[in-house]
Amino acid sequence: MSSNVVYAIVKAGGRQEKVAVGDVVVVDRLAAQAGSTVELPALLLVDGEKVTTDAAALAKVTVTAEVVRDEKGPKIDILKYKNKTGYRKRQGHRQALTRLKVTGIK
Repeated sequence: MSSNVVYAIVKAGGRQEKVAVGDVVVVDRLAAQAGSTVELPALLLVDGEKVTTDAAALAKVTVTAEVVRDEKGPKIDILKYKNKTGYRKRQGHRQALTRLKVTGIK
């Protein structure tokens, strides 16, 4: 393993994502405009051979990301049907998403 590998596990949109500088990740919709920067809380930090999981040390770590754009996920069709009763229900859903580009891990 290379000694200059730096990445972090961050909590974003209810899920955990592995990010490095320059990565583009898609998370649940954030209340931020395109072009603005957001900070994501780090849960784990790997800096070369050193792995940091201590909450006190991770409180000092900042993972910054730039909002690229808001977008929608793929369409999901929801069909409900009950046999012999004439019950049919059709519904669709598209998740609201935000595309982020990670700009720094400090």
